[in-house]
Amino acid sequence: MEESLSLFSAEDIERYVNEYAIPWGINIAMALIIFIVGRIVIGLLLSVFRRLMAKSKYDQMLIDFLESIISAVLMLFVIVASLDELGVDTTSLVAILGAAGLAIGLSLQDSLKNFAAGVMLLVFKPFRAGNFVEAAGTAGSVQKIGIFTTTMTTPDNKEIIIPNGKIYSDNITNYSAKETRRVDMVVGIGYDSDLLKAKQILLEMCEADERILDEPAPVVAVSELADSSVNFTVRPWVNAADFFAVKWDFTEKVKLRFDEEDITIPFPQMDVHFHKDEEQSESK
Repeated sequence: MEESLSLFSAEDIERYVNEYAIPWGINIAMALIIFIVGRIVIGLLLSVFRRLMAKSKYDQMLIDFLESIISAVLMLFVIVASLDELGVDTTSLVAILGAAGLAIGLSLQDSLKNFAAGVMLLVFKPFRAGNFVEAAGTAGSVQKIGIFTTTMTTPDNKEIIIPNGKIYSDNITNYSAKETRRVDMVVGIGYDSDLLKAKQILLEMCEADERILDEPAPVVAVSELADSSVNFTVRPWVNAADFFAVKWDFTEKVKLRFDEEDITIPFPQMDVHFHKDEEQSESK
């Protein structure tokens, strides 16, 4: 042991300390300081971000996701700065990370498309959870809007999960966006029925239903002289929640009331005529 120590003189030890130990110690200390201070700064920035977003009306899911993305990106910068202080070639590291990100992006094109569409849906909010919408060829109530998919429940209680990319790239019809809706119905009567009486009955039925709004006033008008019927267009306005109930109830009441008032509702009929071939009958 004494022989091994004797191989290093005091001058050698001092030189190693000055050339390696002190510089490396300083670099490690600076890297730790950069990392710790960076973590503190990131925490402060995220705190400011949370306070600003709390005042907005953005969805909490979007806020949490953006916060995680910002945190990861800022943390990456802190780590690169710390490694650079230690003398690591961060240029190559950044190039490798960039190439890896490009490869991942190309392999996840559809997922990134759905992600971008999810962000747009959460930011611009063409619909919210609970709205009844028609999108991507599906109609139903929105249960959840996620980053990549939207979950809907159909009127017959089937759960459908739709990629956000399909929703955002197509037309979106939001039936719950407005407080009121117009019910469009067509009622036909026979040509031999009393037209003015039928019109008055339809107007009275609109006035009698408390769910039908006074403003805008309901419209009852003759819209078509069809092949076998005179068609009325009936257009009352209702609260959005009463749309289907009013449409179904009104249709049933029209049939019952017209039966009471002897007003006929035409239905398709076909007359078949048989012609006897005289020549064939004589030959027999």
